[in-house]
Amino acid sequence: MSLDPAGLRSWSRTVEMKRSDGIYTIGYEDLRIDQFINKLREHGIEAVVDVRLTPSSRRPGFSKVSLAKTLAAASIEYVHERDLGNPPDNRAAFRKGPLEDGRQRMRLRLENGSGEALQRLVKRARQERVAVLCVEVTDVRCHRQVIVEMAREIEPELFTTSIW
Repeated sequence: MSLDPAGLRSWSRTVEMKRSDGIYTIGYEDLRIDQFINKLREHGIEAVVDVRLTPSSRRPGFSKVSLAKTLAAASIEYVHERDLGNPPDNRAAFRKGPLEDGRQRMRLRLENGSGEALQRLVKRARQERVAVLCVEVTDVRCHRQVIVEMAREIEPELFTTSIW
């Protein structure tokens, strides 16, 4: 069985991307701050891009200022991209449905006014391992999944995965 050159090139690019940079998604809902930092370290994350519209939390250590300090102590950069946040009037669709309505509204928000923030995320992910942060444990019911999908539309070979 022979492997065609195009198939080999495609495979090697995929392997290269997996070893290198890209977008990882993470939700902190069930984590303590030390567990969160350990997960980032396990995956070699170099920067956290917080995509919460308002980066505050009742969970200790996850509000913007304290999170930025803790990440800095772990040599991980913190960036808040407010323009990638999900507005309050769109959150119910992600929690209770209809999910597709929420996804569509988020996509429109990103296409109409948040394009620069999305471009900054993609540019950063080409250069380092970036974790996109929000609250929800799984990205299926979180707007960060829409962000990742649109980032891959900009950069189709961008490596993306979720941290559980």
